[in-house]
Amino acid sequence: MSTILQIANADRNLSTLIKGLKAADLEEILNGIGPFTIFAPVNFAFSKLAPADSFEDMIRDGNKTRMSDIITYHVIAGKKMLRDFINGQKLKTINGKDVAISVKDGEVHINGAKILAKDRQGSNGIVHSVDTVNIPEV
Repeated sequence: MSTILQIANADRNLSTLIKGLKAADLEEILNGIGPFTIFAPVNFAFSKLAPADSFEDMIRDGNKTRMSDIITYHVIAGKKMLRDFINGQKLKTINGKDVAISVKDGEVHINGAKILAKDRQGSNGIVHSVDTVNIPEV
C-alpha cells in the first residue's frame, strides 16, 4: 500500500503541496510510520493566498521555517476518516496549534477549508484534499 506522501505525489491536483513539502524538507515525515491525517490543499488553494503569504515567494525566499509551519498546520497525528469528524471538534496539528472542525449538511470544513476528496487511505495515514490553505497565526 502507498504512503500518504506517495498518494499526494500521484495526484496532479496536489503538485504545489509537493513542492512545498520538498522546500520545507517534510517528505520524510509523511513517508514515516505515522499514522497521520493530512488536509492537503489543492493547487488552486495556493493561488488564493494573499500576497504577503505568496507560496512562490516563500519558496523563492527560502523561507523553510514559514513553509514548514504552514504545511504542518495541515497534518494531525492519527487516522481520521470523514465519518470521524464532529461539529465543534478541535484537533491538534503536528505543529502544536489547533484546528476547528465544522460539519454541516454532510460537508466537513477544517478552519473553513472544505474537504473535497476524502478518505484516501495509505499505509501510514489518510489524505483529504481541501480547497483552502489554512495559515496558522504567528
